[in-house]
Amino acid sequence: MRLRVLYHGNCFDGCSSAAIFSRFYREKVARDPLEVVFRPLEHKGDAQPFPADCFDGDENVCVDFRYSQDPRLSWWFDHHASAFQLPGDEAHFRADATGRKFYDPAAKSCAKFVSRILSGQFGWDASSLSELIDWAEIIDGALFADAQTAVELREPALQLMTWIENNRDLALADRFIGDLASRPLAAIAADPYVAGPLGPLLAQHAKNIEVVRGVARLDKGVVFSDLADSGATAFNKFIAYYLFPEARYAVAVTLGTRAKVSVGCNPWSTVPRTHEINKICERYGGGGHPVVGAVSVPKNEIERARQIAAEIVAELQR
Repeated sequence: MRLRVLYHGNCFDGCSSAAIFSRFYREKVARDPLEVVFRPLEHKGDAQPFPADCFDGDENVCVDFRYSQDPRLSWWFDHHASAFQLPGDEAHFRADATGRKFYDPAAKSCAKFVSRILSGQFGWDASSLSELIDWAEIIDGALFADAQTAVELREPALQLMTWIENNRDLALADRFIGDLASRPLAAIAADPYVAGPLGPLLAQHAKNIEVVRGVARLDKGVVFSDLADSGATAFNKFIAYYLFPEARYAVAVTLGTRAKVSVGCNPWSTVPRTHEINKICERYGGGGHPVVGAVSVPKNEIERARQIAAEIVAELQR
């Protein structure tokens, strides 16, 4: 029996959701012998968000990522406002009669949503993963007490968040998901495969704070940072609010395997949010939530990414 688990890659919530579902499947559904294989997915703005060969399991589950009408998709859980990318996606989901596809755009994290559904509707006890579920909710829902907590990264969960956002080793990502399903977060953060690269990552994080301090500009409530030439391919999205507490929104450009525009709303702002970020990003082929989203384009189209960022900044300033 082969279970294919598709998940939002390089994302603590995506990995947590994959860990929770795979643990549930082993305990409540599995037919021995069970092979669980993971595959990360990325919001690329492509016409078809799913690679043609991704539904290759006896059962296929997708968590924390967009919907697919492919009949091979057995289970689906998502909470992104931009979940339905292609024409007919939402109607197909609404007509589904399997009882194994679930959507809640009001959920702060997919991990807590998945655990709630699996506990409430399938009688699975998720209490042993409460630490993971609680931290996924805090991280993906930006429910930190303050910007200092989000940026200073003292908690093991936040160190793991930093590690997975920067990890590009698929074998280690698989190991990480397995560990999330079975080990305390502090133990995972102390494991050499995480702790080794984490040291340089935290040092780079400290440098990123200074890089953002040097390039970020606040204008009409929006902080814009062009990090494409800085070497910072991934960075903590809360740095802008740490440095500019008065900001309402933040927009940044980074350059890694793709050129990316990240957009967010300051969760500690006292000024009400007036824009739906996911809807803005969707116009450029991206997506996300009302309070956070992203757009990515091929790496060689960095100037296009910069133009998209400029247009989004101008819209947020209005």
